[in-house]
Amino acid sequence: MTPALANLQPQAVWKHFERLAAIPRASTKEAAAREYVLALAVKLGLESVQDEVGNLVVRKPARPGREGAPMALLQGHLDMVCEKNEGTVHNFDVDPIKVVRDDDWLKADGTTLGSDNGVGVSAALAVMESNDIAHGPLEFLFTVDEESGLTGASAFPGGLLKSKYFLNLDNEEKGTLCIGCSGGVKTTARRKVGLRPADSGSAWRIKVSGLKGGHSGVDIHQGRGNALRIMGQVLQVLLDRLPVQITEINGGSAQNAIPREAAALVVLDPSRENEMKSLVATAENGYRTDLGGFDSGLQVTVEKSDRPDKVMDADDARETVALLAILHHGVLAMSPDVAGLVQTSTNLATVSTKGEVVEIVTSQRSAIESSMRAAARMVATICELAGFEVEHGGKYPGWKAEPNSEIVRKLQEMHKKLFGEPAKLIAMHAGLECGVIGEKYPGMQMVSFGPTIVDPHSPNERVQISSVEGFWNYLKLVLENL
Repeated sequence: MTPALANLQPQAVWKHFERLAAIPRASTKEAAAREYVLALAVKLGLESVQDEVGNLVVRKPARPGREGAPMALLQGHLDMVCEKNEGTVHNFDVDPIKVVRDDDWLKADGTTLGSDNGVGVSAALAVMESNDIAHGPLEFLFTVDEESGLTGASAFPGGLLKSKYFLNLDNEEKGTLCIGCSGGVKTTARRKVGLRPADSGSAWRIKVSGLKGGHSGVDIHQGRGNALRIMGQVLQVLLDRLPVQITEINGGSAQNAIPREAAALVVLDPSRENEMKSLVATAENGYRTDLGGFDSGLQVTVEKSDRPDKVMDADDARETVALLAILHHGVLAMSPDVAGLVQTSTNLATVSTKGEVVEIVTSQRSAIESSMRAAARMVATICELAGFEVEHGGKYPGWKAEPNSEIVRKLQEMHKKLFGEPAKLIAMHAGLECGVIGEKYPGMQMVSFGPTIVDPHSPNERVQISSVEGFWNYLKLVLENL
């Protein structure tokens, strides 16, 4: 094993995690990871079925004496969010993740780690390979393309699974059982902008960086900065005070990640460089004060760049910048029933300039269908007022919490037996595949649990080593008692 993973327990889980970390598995590019799982199933002589989009189901018979137990499903997703810090040299299509150990935590060297959902998948593979767990009949479902919008789960067919119980291994807090989640929708706005030859002047790249980012559901209430809104407001200040021409604006990386970085290319008479830098520095200080300890690493920088041939028409640039500056980002409503749970939110996720088209992607989440629709309508209305065309897509359902279900009762009994107390029941302000798949299998009882993972979807992602051992022991105890 690599030094970071040497001698970690449980070895049955960490050996698979190490191998997955060496396999590039960005969303929609999970083929090699799926082949790894399939090769293990073939080696073990287990039945497997692959659907049309690449989701993989594997079935394992019960241990002798447990044939009469209800069938249980273990489920995780093969893909990972691919984020890296500026300046980190890493190609997610070919390079393995460089795993680093920091006391009781594992992280990656400047990139996302892939513990979401690599640890859950590794635990499922360890169960698949085990010969000492007295489990009943099992199904394993390894889905694709979860991180870009649950599309693998959305395409998964009904009628294929036979399980009574659904154990999702994608929760990220030890000591909790997740029994519900929000639904979501993506709202995309596009505008064709006019281009004209750039005036005489020099070019600068304005960058927003150093923000924490994070998961757009789990971390949306943390008060962290949004690089796109900050960029929009900085550019607004410049347009109000200087004859700045804007060529392009790009930022964010995924609809389910809070954007950490953004960049804009501008043209300005070089005699006014100091004015521009002074305005940017003043804005940076203001945002640093506003964010405080929530996101203390913010930087807004100005660097000389190659001069472009064309810039946006002034009206198009001003309205695009205004939209970035005013689009809401963050919590819209808290749950009246579950203390501390976000009920409805919106994430200003990405902006990109592709030739004559500016595209802005946002996502809305809610545990309540009508609230999710209202949030998406609000965002669409603002975008349309700014002259953008809007479309909605990637919608997925939520998962209604059933705290008194048989599966929750059983898992609470096992949690108390192993840890001395029942788990905390939670619902998650994020999309889980339970909601999407469960909708196609009415009556299947669902629950989600896992180890402690902090800051998923960002290069700060890390997993607590000791929590993985507890997670593994709990999973084995549950399987032996279902």
